Amino acid sequence: MSQQGSGGNVIAAICNVFIPGLGQLVQGRILRALMFFVVATVCYALAATVILIFLWPVGVIFHIWSIIDAARYRS
Repeated sequence: MSQQGSGGNVIAAICNVFIPGLGQLVQGRILRALMFFVVATVCYALAATVILIFLWPVGVIFHIWSIIDAARYRS
């Protein structure tokens, strides 16, 4: 990953569209990947079980943040 907008960053951002945090994992940033995956997944799961339905926007925000973070990463 040489610079912002490089092919590696684009691939990482596309990976994040499907699973939040996967792009960071592809880039080798394990703690960041774990944070995005856990927060987005927990928010989505709680919203799906109608326990805390108001948490789905937080999950969406973290999901979009993970995509942008992967796309703008500079090593």
